[in-house]
Amino acid sequence: MTQRRKCFSANVYSEVPDGGWGWVVAFSFFLIEALTYGVIKLFGIFFNDIMNSFKETNSRISWIISICVFVLTFTAPLSTILTNRFGHRPVVMAGGLLVSVGMMVASFAQNVVHMYITIGIISGLGFCLSFLPTVTILSLYFEKRRSLVTAVASTGECFAMFASAPAITALKEKIGWRYSLFFVGVLQLNIIICGSLLRPIIIRSPGTPKESSVENWEVQYMLENEKTHTSIDSIDSGIELTISPKNVPTHASAEPEPKTDIEILVESNDTKTSEKASLLDFSILKEKSFICYTLFGVFATLGFFAPSLYIIPLSISLGIDQDRSVFTLSAMAVAEIFGRMSAGFVLDRKPIRKIYIELICVILLTISLCAFPFASEFWGLITCSAFFGFMLGTVAGTHIPLLAEDDVVGIEKMASAAGVYVCAQSISGLAGPPLSGFLVDTTKNYASAFYSCTAGMLLAAVFLASVRPCKVGLYQHPQDEVKPNSQNSKSLQGTPEDFLEMDLGKHENKGNKKNNVV
Repeated sequence: MTQRRKCFSANVYSEVPDGGWGWVVAFSFFLIEALTYGVIKLFGIFFNDIMNSFKETNSRISWIISICVFVLTFTAPLSTILTNRFGHRPVVMAGGLLVSVGMMVASFAQNVVHMYITIGIISGLGFCLSFLPTVTILSLYFEKRRSLVTAVASTGECFAMFASAPAITALKEKIGWRYSLFFVGVLQLNIIICGSLLRPIIIRSPGTPKESSVENWEVQYMLENEKTHTSIDSIDSGIELTISPKNVPTHASAEPEPKTDIEILVESNDTKTSEKASLLDFSILKEKSFICYTLFGVFATLGFFAPSLYIIPLSISLGIDQDRSVFTLSAMAVAEIFGRMSAGFVLDRKPIRKIYIELICVILLTISLCAFPFASEFWGLITCSAFFGFMLGTVAGTHIPLLAEDDVVGIEKMASAAGVYVCAQSISGLAGPPLSGFLVDTTKNYASAFYSCTAGMLLAAVFLASVRPCKVGLYQHPQDEVKPNSQNSKSLQGTPEDFLEMDLGKHENKGNKKNNVV
């Protein structure tokens, strides 16, 4: 019983462990990735069967995945709020149940609208509740190896495509697409088991040392007086005379009074209260670097899902047998595994800033999308798929963890940033596949589906290149730099000019009286 409680209780560390139970969380993320995004990318196997069964067009069938991706991304803030309220574990387990139920019920669909509801809405919501909390808690367990571990764990969807694409195709030919879809839904029940392994993590920094520098006491003094606007002799200020700027003690005698310990406890309680009250931090929307990074994600999503959805129809339209065309997905998946691992390895080495490495990968990904319309036979498609898969892996496995970098928002605001960032991707997630389907229906050429992906990825590269300049302030106007100074001057005007001198003078007089008595 004790071991069972230990397995499901929270992990308490004095610093980010970079391992420990984090390896179990990483393995759970690997499986969840395979059963969420991996299944979405495998939907192309059922594309022609569903289209022929329901007698629908390409664009109408592509709306199934569009709605699914839209709900997955649009409900990201809801996932963040539920995670902050109830924790990662119950949210992921509930999401796994929704994913499985939606997929199994979809196997009994009688028309495409039923699939819009089951796979699009129900499973889409489950995908969001399963994926986003898992990648967030994984980032909390790792710091030094965060990029590499996240990239390797995210290869779950690649292994799902590589191993499951031929297997599900063979199963579909024997038992039909409906029973095969039901079987996929049963497999997705494993998300519930993976969610139960996501133990919460608590980082408790060790107690503050007794010895403090003179500068720290000065900063604490000024902050206390700025917040309270009370005398340093009063109880409210919480600071004794010995730590005022004119009477700073030496390092040997600089020991905080017991009152300081009380202040730390009060401050921690206030912090916890504010964290509970703020379930989603929208202050990130004021940061220009985050806005540019969000726009990068919006346009990059156009090129994430459409290629895997249309690669098999493209190969069949070129006269390639359906059994061989499945290997294009397998080649894409294998290359994506190496791309994710390579990106994680390079990002951990930090030869240059991570945001610049990501920019190089996005540019190469744009080039890979341009190559698909020029492929005319099997080996040409295999080459394009492998190139695209490798570059997709470098971007797809790192673009969300990069939110934790200081060039974007930082680890403190990652949970809220991930919710807003993924929600913004819902726009292109909804429009991407139907736009590609519309181009296919108009031109009668599946190669044209990749044009919209190329255009979107090109715009994504432009916005990604703007993230770092926005963070360092290269795009700020002169008047923006004056505003902070004016605000500081206003705050100083609201403070009595003789406030500090009165306090110090009062204590100096007290010290003189004591000396006279002695």
